Amino acid sequence: MARETVDAVVVGAGAAGLMCAMEAGKRGRRVVVLEHNPRIARKILISGGGRCNFTNRHTTAENFVSRNPHFAKSALARYTPRDFIAMVERHGIRYHEKTLGQLFCDRTASDIVGMLEAECAAAGVGILTGCAVGRVGGMPAGTEGGGFEVETGRGVLQCAALVIATGGLSIPKLGATPFGYTVARQFGLRIVECRPALVPLIFDDVDRRRFGGLAGVAADVAAKVTAEGTARASGPSFREKLLFTHRGLSGPAILQASSYWRAGECVEIDLLPGVDFAAVLAACRAAGTRAEVRTVLARYLPKRLADRWCQLQDMVKPLIACSDREVAEMAAALHAWRVQPAGTEGYEKAEVTAGGVDTAGLSSQTMECRNVPGLYFIGEVADVTGQLGGFNFQWAWASGAVAGRAL
Repeated sequence: MARETVDAVVVGAGAAGLMCAMEAGKRGRRVVVLEHNPRIARKILISGGGRCNFTNRHTTAENFVSRNPHFAKSALARYTPRDFIAMVERHGIRYHEKTLGQLFCDRTASDIVGMLEAECAAAGVGILTGCAVGRVGGMPAGTEGGGFEVETGRGVLQCAALVIATGGLSIPKLGATPFGYTVARQFGLRIVECRPALVPLIFDDVDRRRFGGLAGVAADVAAKVTAEGTARASGPSFREKLLFTHRGLSGPAILQASSYWRAGECVEIDLLPGVDFAAVLAACRAAGTRAEVRTVLARYLPKRLADRWCQLQDMVKPLIACSDREVAEMAAALHAWRVQPAGTEGYEKAEVTAGGVDTAGLSSQTMECRNVPGLYFIGEVADVTGQLGGFNFQWAWASGAVAGRAL
């Protein structure tokens, strides 16, 4: 079997792997990127509805979930959204900002992939697609300088630095595998339990009967995970869209909350954020309105949702026929609707994987393993998971950049 010696092998030609390779190549390192898929950056190409939400202007470490909430700070400070935007502008890629600092390509995600390919080519990086990796191991005992051997279907690569940028378990149809976690365990690193994140949630049987008929209805809400009765703190609140599906709940607010959710916990949803609905109902009653409660509620929620809510609350009657207690209870329920999901839609629908290689075993400045010199884990494979809105891409760029500058 043919053997070749290079300075670094990067396994995975996604966002983090390509960024790492180009940065190392710029420093004169001879780098080879291995991708088992027939084409590179498949996840980039489908992201953001095909327009790639490539970063977020407001990125901070608070936008990430990790067992160590401080780990991401160093890399994010040393490769910022401004740095990536500068590269995008240098390549003449037109982009626009949507809400909350989210940046998207004007044209297509392939512009970002083309930019990364061009940067890698200029840096002399070799990219091999359709190249599955078999065994990974340390160099034979006594080999000067140490390093690693990577067996592929095209031969054996020997390298001083090995970078694992294989991503997580989400979207298996794009080729996701547990390869990165297997390598981590092989070299003695711990894995924080993995779970689907940024993923729709599924109703239990009772709630599916109650709300399944609302599929397609959307509303602006504030959603958060409540971890009462556990040692965990409740998650942050996200004020964005909620979408009813045939099986449960989706939409940005729910996807955000899902990254903090654990089985058995509840998601608390304020269906009328910023509205004092008790005061609204009180004012209507004082004015002597003969309107039904659902008519008043439909001023603030989609009619189908307002009608269904009032049916379930047995409030299909004129407001003036309601008691003070009924009015207070209904307003409270609308502002704190508690849903206990039966589960999630799984990795098939999850945008990212939460958990991964325990950051306690990695350097926050370089992403190198503390106990295995020359071995790096970057991007989604590590236990750093961004919120929705371009944060996961920014983590990929940042972790890849600091690793590439350290090889």
